[in-house]
Amino acid sequence: MSLGTWQVSDDGRLLAYTTDNTGFRDYTLHVRDLTSGQDGPERVERVRSLAWAADNKTLFYTVTNMAKRSYRLYRHVLGVAQDLVAFDEKDERFSVRVGRTRSRKLLILSVGSRTQSEVRIWPADQPEAAPRLVAERETEHEYDVDHRGDLLYIRTNKGCRNFRVVTAPLADPSPASWKELVPCRDTVMVEDLDAFANHLVLSERAEATPRLTVRDLRNGASHEIAWDEPLHSVEGTDNAEFETALFRISYQSFTTPKSVFDYDVDKKTKVLLKRTEVPGGYDPTLYRSERVWATAADGVRIPVSLVYRAGLKKDGKNPAFLYAYGSYGIPMSPSFKPQLISLLDRGFVYATAHIRGGGDLGKKWHDQGRMMAKKNTFTDFISVAAELIEQKWTSKDRLAIEGGSAGGLLMGAVANMRPDLFACVLSHVPFVDVLNTMLDESLPLTVEEFEEWGNPTKKDEFAYMATYSPYDNVTAKAYPPMLVKTSLDDSQVMYWEPAKYVAKLRARKTDQNPLVFKTNMSGGHGGSSGRYDRLKEIAFDYAFLFKIFRIAG
Repeated sequence: MSLGTWQVSDDGRLLAYTTDNTGFRDYTLHVRDLTSGQDGPERVERVRSLAWAADNKTLFYTVTNMAKRSYRLYRHVLGVAQDLVAFDEKDERFSVRVGRTRSRKLLILSVGSRTQSEVRIWPADQPEAAPRLVAERETEHEYDVDHRGDLLYIRTNKGCRNFRVVTAPLADPSPASWKELVPCRDTVMVEDLDAFANHLVLSERAEATPRLTVRDLRNGASHEIAWDEPLHSVEGTDNAEFETALFRISYQSFTTPKSVFDYDVDKKTKVLLKRTEVPGGYDPTLYRSERVWATAADGVRIPVSLVYRAGLKKDGKNPAFLYAYGSYGIPMSPSFKPQLISLLDRGFVYATAHIRGGGDLGKKWHDQGRMMAKKNTFTDFISVAAELIEQKWTSKDRLAIEGGSAGGLLMGAVANMRPDLFACVLSHVPFVDVLNTMLDESLPLTVEEFEEWGNPTKKDEFAYMATYSPYDNVTAKAYPPMLVKTSLDDSQVMYWEPAKYVAKLRARKTDQNPLVFKTNMSGGHGGSSGRYDRLKEIAFDYAFLFKIFRIAG
């Protein structure tokens, strides 16, 4: 069971919420009367996003088609049987999402592909008004919008690959009226912005490290929120209030459990509200984290984040666990995983490789690991593994690697390219049958992701994808021990992809190493929904790892 999204009406009387009971990520809309506790007659299938208008009776929501593309916006009025189609996106590369600004003044419809976007706005107290376009979609232009007073605050990559911030008058938000507020910086990525009554908070990333910068909109002064640990993950969390000096933050690191702070932007002070408890007695001073760098085949420097138990010797004898993702421009910030303590206490070094294709060093880092440059993702990972061995953090016969989904594609690709470099491979819901999946436009995500992987109906793109697609490149050779896991109700990577991949491996590989295939019969792309089920899945992974490395459980 998964709770998708939820919104409370302005008068606090109604709750619109969505649920999924299979793991296939098809969410059903319900509307609950919070006075009586009863759900109303509304029941809409495959709802992706929703937003209330200010009249407490009009609800906007978007729905997905069978390929899981959010393509249509509806307007629902309580008590009216027929919902009105308010927007219908025909281009299959684009999806739509509805929301409402923190100021509560505007409804926002965001329409976007992997490389382009456009935004429409209309007053929240005029639900029947026609949405107004901010800027037409154009090639390689992505932007998003927030609101304060008579201005829109726009994060845009027009003229700046790493994004900059501009303002536009609400009366005329077209690009001709844009005025620069935060200029382009080649080494700083603007990932998000949050507008409040008196200040703006920018979520930024520099040198593979996230940071929060506060700008006082009354006097233009800016400051960065400081943290003691150089390797960390930090982001804004539930910040519903518009007129406030407090900004709520979620913070964690390899050694600090997930923590919630309230930060006073005027006083520049923060108060810890909650820190996730680690049962059994956890002492963070027993562990160390650091950043090292590897050199890619083409000379590019790749950041690598490490955590290990204090006193560890770099003698090449340590078991190591190397993780990476490397797709969609998604960065991998260090986060606290309580299960890792059991590895670190057994002498493991845990590493995250911030390889190209991810977003750790900005938009250009993503560009250098997608489409016709995708193989940089795999060679970067191989370079990181080789560097860890060279620096004597571990050795080839003690190095385990892990990735899931697009990270599972990474696992399949590097196992084909350098099977001798790894002692063990853990691959979760892996996207390994790239060509067949991307040739089937009826499958979820396929058309939307032509701008990430390429379109195999184009000869040159087909030929390039064929050079790395894991399923298509399995050959007769020795592979390391492998654990491959999938889910029957996976909506992102259909279960038959890893199933046929494992079958081909079994038919072709020349070694006698274990190749375990496990299908979750009651879960989706993210595994089972129960907290304890999740722990059992991790325990299964570690049991496999310990067996391969002959480590006591």
